[in-house]
Amino acid sequence: MTLIAIVGATGTGKSAFALDLAEAIARAGRVAEIVNADAMQLYRGMDIGTAKLAPTARRGVPHHLLDVLDVTEEASAAAYQRDARAAIDGILARGGVALLVGGSGLYVSSVIHDFRFPGTDAAIRSRLEAELADLGPGLLHARLRSIDADTAASVDARNGRRIVRALEVIELTGEPKAARLPDEPVPWREHRVVHLRSERARLVERLDARAAGMWEAGLVDEVRSLVPLGLERGVTARKAIGYAQALAEVQGRMPRHDAVAETQQLTRTYARRQVGWFGRYRTATTIDADDAAARGAELARQAALD
Repeated sequence: MTLIAIVGATGTGKSAFALDLAEAIARAGRVAEIVNADAMQLYRGMDIGTAKLAPTARRGVPHHLLDVLDVTEEASAAAYQRDARAAIDGILARGGVALLVGGSGLYVSSVIHDFRFPGTDAAIRSRLEAELADLGPGLLHARLRSIDADTAASVDARNGRRIVRALEVIELTGEPKAARLPDEPVPWREHRVVHLRSERARLVERLDARAAGMWEAGLVDEVRSLVPLGLERGVTARKAIGYAQALAEVQGRMPRHDAVAETQQLTRTYARRQVGWFGRYRTATTIDADDAAARGAELARQAALD
């Protein structure tokens, strides 16, 4: 097997598992390279709040699609699909094993499934964005729900950008289901999926500590350094969990206690959505991320590449 996706909720140890697997594959005589599938790790300078591994912590394993966007640039699943598949093709052409690692469900699905993104229409997009500004995401999400409840259920009601895109696709195609991944996706190429899961109570405790630790590690200073680079103008970057709250603190709109608490709550909600998303991967091997024996056995199985 030359393409292995390692997925799971925030805080389940995907990066460490991927590095362990890359080293196990190396011991078996092959070379593995990692392709990032975390949307926010695409951004240069967004390190603390995304738990991005420092170069010195990557154990010499090549990583792709880290630090490729400025904070003013808009991340998109369509562009990511193109770039991630190109990186994977390059790894395979070198005789290597590609490890697709991350928790951004749409990004992972866009790569491993044969999903084609519909085009865009500037006039429709502009009109819907104006409605978003006037009405807010709640009313547009309600509209989406009335058209296609399944698509609406997969989109955060606060994520105006995703709601606008779903409505745009539906209007362009005349097909509500065109705004979501197919129920029975066709693989892009042969692959395996390893889904790391943690028991809910343990995961929540870990996520809350992790969010608080971001502030202790200097997230606010990191955000201050990104403001001159245009973070406040960023369509995607400024809305990232943790960054939006730290920015509100920097701007004096939110005290630190509230910023940390909101980050913790949003992270817990996001993790629930990730678990739901990856739970739909019917062929995935799911393991307890906190069970050392299960992790070791799965590492050995995956490294065999049978």
